[in-house]
Amino acid sequence: MSTEAPEAGAADERRRSTKRFIRDLVVIVVLALLASFLVKAYLVRSFYIPSESMENTLLVGDRVLVNELVPHVMPLERGDVVVFRDPNAWLGPGQGDDLIKRVIGLPGDRVQCCDAQGRLSVNGHAVDEPYVRLPADVKRVSGDDFSITVPKGRIWVMGDNRYNSADSRIHGNVPLDDVVGRAFVITWPADRWSVLSRYGAEWDAVPEAK
Repeated sequence: MSTEAPEAGAADERRRSTKRFIRDLVVIVVLALLASFLVKAYLVRSFYIPSESMENTLLVGDRVLVNELVPHVMPLERGDVVVFRDPNAWLGPGQGDDLIKRVIGLPGDRVQCCDAQGRLSVNGHAVDEPYVRLPADVKRVSGDDFSITVPKGRIWVMGDNRYNSADSRIHGNVPLDDVVGRAFVITWPADRWSVLSRYGAEWDAVPEAK
């Protein structure tokens, strides 16, 4: 028969429970910090918008979250807004290393502009682009005509602010390997919080390249 006083046994049990609680709390905190690091390092990153090239979709000073699983794990789609590393001195000295534009053409796509209504077409399908910012009394989504076939392993990108964007029309195609990820939400300023749309109703109507 145990001769231990009931009060002593209860105190020992409380100490053991406290130790278990502290141990579990430490494990939870460590795992949470590790998960946060892994998410930030390999899944999601935040980017600052420094220029007007994506207005009015993105404004100077906006911050966006970017899904880094695209395009190496999840597929890239036409209409996606993507961040990519400067592929060939697009940016001047001191302007950073990353750019953000909208995907217009995937590898093999035929991208042309402009038709009689001022629209661009992809694989022969004219695309209505409600997000494009144009100068007053201008209907053409590009000031210059062009017709290109996107090479294998590359994408054609354009800014939404078409008359104030140095994009693939000037610099050419972007290597898929330079794509950092797909921007999916504006997180800052707080009053700008919104999910970024790829306007699937428009882009999903584009036929695949032949």
